[in-house]
Amino acid sequence: MGSRFQALFSVICFLLLFLKQARTEQFYNESSLSNIKLAGGCNLFQGSWVYDASYPLYDSSSCPFIDPEFDCEKYGRPDRLYLKYRWKPNSCEVPRFNGLDFLRRWKGKKIMFVGDSLSVNQWQSLTCLLHSSVPNAKYTLTRNEPLSSVTFVDYGVTVLLYHTTYLVDIVPEKVGRVLKLDSIGAGNAWKGMDMLIFNTWHWWTHRGSSQPWDYVQDGGKLYKDMDRLMAFYKGLTTWGRWVNANVDPTKTKVFFQGISPTHYLGKDWNQARRTCSGQTQPLLGSSYPAGTPPEVIVVNKVLSRLRVPVYLLDVTRLSQLRIDGHPTTYSGNHKGLDCSHWCLPGLPDTWNLLLNAALIL
Repeated sequence: MGSRFQALFSVICFLLLFLKQARTEQFYNESSLSNIKLAGGCNLFQGSWVYDASYPLYDSSSCPFIDPEFDCEKYGRPDRLYLKYRWKPNSCEVPRFNGLDFLRRWKGKKIMFVGDSLSVNQWQSLTCLLHSSVPNAKYTLTRNEPLSSVTFVDYGVTVLLYHTTYLVDIVPEKVGRVLKLDSIGAGNAWKGMDMLIFNTWHWWTHRGSSQPWDYVQDGGKLYKDMDRLMAFYKGLTTWGRWVNANVDPTKTKVFFQGISPTHYLGKDWNQARRTCSGQTQPLLGSSYPAGTPPEVIVVNKVLSRLRVPVYLLDVTRLSQLRIDGHPTTYSGNHKGLDCSHWCLPGLPDTWNLLLNAALIL
């Protein structure tokens, strides 16, 4: 009960921040997410999932870029219905992905995903979608930490991944590993890109042995811990300052990959004794019983205050409906139940179709 009260209190605090901000500035201005999200007069992110026999868009066995933890078919997932759903906005259609057209439009360009393993999920999805369109085209693959890349040599298109769990820094110091909410030392690696797609959230909730820091630093003060939602807000605000200071919007398109939900608690979709395990179909309709998670409020708040336009890939609700899309136990050597990441082919392909739609509408 205490943790639920704390979460509710945090949500109320952020809602109060919204109300205060609305009195002094226009919430959705030219550099905010709203006017861009309604690309072509259609909100791409409001709709429902429909069966489509032509899906999936590629075969996992023919894509050389998929990590074992996302390759659900290879590791024994017996059902295939989860592969057959297409996202249908209420008032338009998402353009069918044309990988050859995408490569021609972005010829000679660099595209970078920056974030945690959900960014890895989306990076591998996009490279699979492109490879399936030009299966005989020459490519190079480099896997390193933190920087990996796939280059489609014939088109001069490089799709990069910079793996970072928090966007802000974790620095080893005498006291231990310090999460610095006001520091982004890795940002130089993100410069010079033609498109940037950022993501962070999941690691902000980790505790115990899976928490990769010992202290959190905010300004000149060091803390053993902090309200995680507030820490996320502070860290994301630092990222926003980096974007404002380092991105030229005439040269670089910037996206933020919206919050990707987990499905460990069946009570969130009115199946209290269930998890994502054994789920084979999405939820019908367009509503999700648990509603909007508080971290989405944080993202909206930070993006609304940026000077540089950042397009929000507002995938939270449509992803909440995909209780069937996780690897569960069909994820290579990944131990336990995975209700965080997504099978490939699968949901991240839709994220990339919406990314492509935002670029062309």
